Amino acid sequence: AHSPGQYSMISGFIAEVVLTMMFLFIIMGATHGKAPVGFAPIAIGLGLTLIHLVGIPITNTSVNPARSTGPALFAGGWALAQLWMFWVAPLLGGAIGGILYRWLSEEPSAQVTGVTPAAPAE
Repeated sequence: AHSPGQYSMISGFIAEVVLTMMFLFIIMGATHGKAPVGFAPIAIGLGLTLIHLVGIPITNTSVNPARSTGPALFAGGWALAQLWMFWVAPLLGGAIGGILYRWLSEEPSAQVTGVTPAAPAE
């Protein structure tokens, strides 16, 4: 495996699956119809930043097959040999993330606004 931190291929694969899954959780939560409006870009951007800070030492981070394919085509050799991982892991992580998000997230019973409702007047 070609890893900046000398991690094994299995470590890289697991990291890519988990990081993609978590990224999907962030995206789905931030863009949910009942989530506060206007905060999705901040949550998604900061989430992707954190994912890269965690993943760069492991695999140079992909979480996006298209982002890995272009550089692999130019680098050739070892990069093309490992390209399968940067397609399979994000697809698997995305599928697991979608299933888990759907299973774990309850549908809120009221609009989520981030504002505490006022107490009723007596």
